[in-house]
Amino acid sequence: MSLNTINSIATSGLYAAQQGINTVSDNITNVNTTGYVRKVVNQNSLALQGQGMGTGVSGVSRAADQFLENASLSAAADVGKASSVSDLLDQAQSILGDPGASTGYFNQINTVFSAFAAAANNPTSSLSASQAVNQVTQFLNQSQSAASSLSALSTQADSRMGADVTSANDLLSQISDLNGAIARSSAQGADASDAQNAQSTLITQLSSMMDVQVARNSLGGVSVTTGGGQSLVGQLGAAKLAYNASTSGASQLTIVQPGGANQPVSMPLQTGEMRGLLDLRNTTLPGIQNQLSELVTQTVNALNKAHNASSSVPAQGVLTGNPVSTDIATAVSGFTGKTSIVVVNSSGVPQQQVDIDFSAGTMTSGGVSTTFGPSNFVSVLNSTLSPAATATTNTANNTLTISAANTGDGVAIQDDATTPSNKNGQGFSQYFGLNNLVSSSVVTNYQTGLKASDSNGFNSGGNLTLRLSDNSGSRITDVNVAVPSGGTVQDVVDALNATTGGVGIYGKFTLDGTTGELSFSPTTPGSASVSVVSDNTTWGSGANSLTQIFGVGAAQRATRTASYAVRSDIAAQPSKLAFAQLDLTAAAGQPVLSSGDGSGALALSKAGDTVMSFSAAGSIGAISTTVSQYASQLAGSLGTQASGASTAKTNAQAVQKEAESRRQSVEGVNLDQELVSLTTYQQAYSASARLVTATKDMFTALLNMVGG
Repeated sequence: MSLNTINSIATSGLYAAQQGINTVSDNITNVNTTGYVRKVVNQNSLALQGQGMGTGVSGVSRAADQFLENASLSAAADVGKASSVSDLLDQAQSILGDPGASTGYFNQINTVFSAFAAAANNPTSSLSASQAVNQVTQFLNQSQSAASSLSALSTQADSRMGADVTSANDLLSQISDLNGAIARSSAQGADASDAQNAQSTLITQLSSMMDVQVARNSLGGVSVTTGGGQSLVGQLGAAKLAYNASTSGASQLTIVQPGGANQPVSMPLQTGEMRGLLDLRNTTLPGIQNQLSELVTQTVNALNKAHNASSSVPAQGVLTGNPVSTDIATAVSGFTGKTSIVVVNSSGVPQQQVDIDFSAGTMTSGGVSTTFGPSNFVSVLNSTLSPAATATTNTANNTLTISAANTGDGVAIQDDATTPSNKNGQGFSQYFGLNNLVSSSVVTNYQTGLKASDSNGFNSGGNLTLRLSDNSGSRITDVNVAVPSGGTVQDVVDALNATTGGVGIYGKFTLDGTTGELSFSPTTPGSASVSVVSDNTTWGSGANSLTQIFGVGAAQRATRTASYAVRSDIAAQPSKLAFAQLDLTAAAGQPVLSSGDGSGALALSKAGDTVMSFSAAGSIGAISTTVSQYASQLAGSLGTQASGASTAKTNAQAVQKEAESRRQSVEGVNLDQELVSLTTYQQAYSASARLVTATKDMFTALLNMVGG
C-alpha cells in the first residue's frame, strides 16, 4: 500500500470524525429543543478493487422511527378529539346544572308544580295565581336561556372548526414547501435534517387536529394522508380544506386534494379535534338540544292538558287555539269520544251547551242533533252554538276560535268522563290549544294524527332537500325530493323513500299508524342520519312546510323551546288561570263553575305525574314516562356523556404520553449516549491525525534518503 493511499485513508477518517463531532455537538446543543430528532452520521467503508480505502460519510440523517412517529401522531389525534368533546360536554352539563341542586334548572320543573299545589289550597288568592304564573314564566325563560347557551356551544364549535381549518391549511402549505427545500438539499448532497425536523414539528401540530399518516419519499420529504387515505400533501402539493357551517343541515368539512379538479369533496375523519368538533356540532349538541326541547314540550303539554280540562272563574269570553300542523278539517279527522262546549254567564250558569260525539259524528244542543263531518265541522259547530257563541277559523295559521256572543259570558270545555274526546292521547280542547296555559306561534306537536290513507294536502311545486350524513357527520349526499300534490299521505311517504329522488338507498321514512309521527331509520343502524337543507313545501292555505309539520331533523325540533310563552292574557292577569272545572251534574239553572273550586289547580299540580309520550331525541329513545322521570333521564344521559368524555380524554392522554415516551427513547437526545459518541469521535479523530502524522514522517524520511 502506497503512502498516498495511507494518507488518503487517514484523511477520510479525519473528515468522518469531524462530521461526527459536529453532529454530536448539534445534538447536545438541541437537547431541550421541542421537536428535535437526534441526528446520526451515516458512515460507510470505501474499497477499491477489494482493497480498503478508508471511510466515507454518505450524509447525516435523523434517527426517526416511522412506526413510532405514526403511533405518536395517532395518539395526539385521539387526545385532540377527546379534549374537544370533553370540553364542550362539560360546558353543556354546567348549563343545565346539578340535577340535585335547589337552584339548578331541573328543580325549576318541581317548583312549577309546587306553585300550583299551593294555589289549589287557596284558588281565590291572587298572590297564589301570580306566583304560579311567575314560576311557569321563570321555567320557560330558563329553558330558553339553556337552549340559547347550547346553541352558543354549536357556534363555538363552528368557530373552532373554522380556526382549525385555517391553521391546517397553513400547516399543509408549509409542509409542502419544506418538501421542495428538502429535495433541493438532498440533490445537492447537503444536510436536510434541520428542514426535516421543522417539517416533523409542523406535522405534529397538524396531528392534534386530524388523523394523519406520514410516509417518507425517496427525496427525503413526506407524503401525508388522512387515516382514510385522502391525500393531504403529496408530490403535487398541498390539499385545501374548507368548512361549511349550516343552521339546518349537517355542517360539512370538505377537501380539494392536490392535483385534483378543484372540486371539493366530503372529508371524513376518524379522529382528531376536528372530528370531535364535527361530532359535537352535527350529532351530540343537536341531540342534547332536542332532548331539552322534548322535556320542555312535554312539560308544556302536561300543563296544557290539565289547563284545557279546566276553566277560569269567570270563564273566558274568547278561546283562541294554537296553530295545528294541517288544515282544520284534517285535524278534526280521526277524533273519537265526546266533549261538551258550554257557554256560561258571569255567575257560571249555563246559557247553552253543545255536546259533540266525534265517534257518531253528531252535535247536540237543546235536544236537537246535527250530523257533521271533518269538512263541515266548523260551520256546523258555529250554527249549533248560535246565538250564544260563534266558531271561526284562521286559515293563514290553522287556528280555531270560539267566542261568546254576549259581554260577560264565557266559554268552557269539558270532555266526557267515560268516553273523553281523543286524538293521539289529546282531548279536543288540548289538541286545538283552545285554553292553553302556555302558547306557541309555531307547530310543536309532531304527532299529526295523519294516516297513510288521508288526503295529501301539500301544494304542487314543493321541493324538499334532505342531507344524508354518515356517523362522522360527513355528507353522503343531498337529495332533492319533489313532494307530490294530490293523492294520499302515503304518496308523500313513497316520494321520500324513492330510490331515485329520495332516501331509499340509505334508509326509510315511516309514518306511525297511530300517532301520525314521521320518523327516519337508516338501512344499517347508525349508518346515516337526515337533516334538512331547504324546504319550500306548504300544506293547503297555511304556511307550514313538511319539515315543520313532521319535525324532520333535530334542528327543527330544537326550535320549539324558544317559541313557548305563558298566554299573554294570563301573563297580564293571572286570575284567568283555569283553577276550576265544570260540574255538568249541577241542577238546571245552577252554576256549573264555582270560584272556590281548586280542582283545576290540583290537576295542574299533578301534571308532572302524567305519563307523556316522548319522541326519540339524542341518546334517549322514544319512551312513555312522566316529565319528572324524563328530566332525570336527561340529566343522567348528559352526565354519563360528560363523564365518558372526561374518561376518554384521560385515557387518550395516558396513551399519548406512553407513545411519546417510546418515540423519545429512540429519537430524543440522550446526553450520556452523545458524550460516549463524542469521546469515540474524538479518539477516532486523534488516531486518524496520528496516522497522518506518521505518513508525513515516512514521506520526510524517504525524501531525506533520496536527497542524501
